[in-house]
Amino acid sequence: MPTDNTIKVYYDAVCPRCRKDRQRYERWAGEGASDIRWCDVSEHRHTLQEKGIEPDAALKSLHVEQADGDIVEGIDAYRLLMARVVFLRPVAWLIGLPVIKPGLRKLYDGWVKRRLKQQGRWS
Repeated sequence: MPTDNTIKVYYDAVCPRCRKDRQRYERWAGEGASDIRWCDVSEHRHTLQEKGIEPDAALKSLHVEQADGDIVEGIDAYRLLMARVVFLRPVAWLIGLPVIKPGLRKLYDGWVKRRLKQQGRWS
């Protein structure tokens, strides 16, 4: 049952890896996954634009809308999700460290760019 901690995760449901990551997360989160609404960026383009997020930007980086309406993007969005799973909390802390976060962001951005180019969806 959803609570006031419900978040919306805007993700690329066309991406097989992204769908697998979602399934894995839901399994790990257990009952906590009921507080998450998974939103395909392709189906929520208008909603994203209303929130000031261009659909291309949403494809290139994970966006999470918190219960208060604030949007968290990129590595911080992953950290927010990880912090909801007890055994991932140390990883969430680790990837937020100033010496790790920028490099991890660069790797992630490169991976997304390659994936979208291979699929012919890079703008």
